[in-house]
Amino acid sequence: MMNEFVLGLFLYFPEDKSEYIPAAISCMIFLIAAAFTMRFIIKVSKRQEKVAKELEQRIDNMTRDS
Repeated sequence: MMNEFVLGLFLYFPEDKSEYIPAAISCMIFLIAAAFTMRFIIKVSKRQEKVAKELEQRIDNMTRDS
């Protein structure tokens, strides 16, 4: 019985379905922002990978020359 009461505090299904609209809009905004953030992180990671490979090649060339 106590378990049902606790779960009932967190579950709320409104009769007026228009109350879902703000939640859907904010969810979409955060999903779009997450996708852009992920793309940005991938771009930065690829750029850092390129710089690291160039540095590795320079170090490798320097050790071969020595």
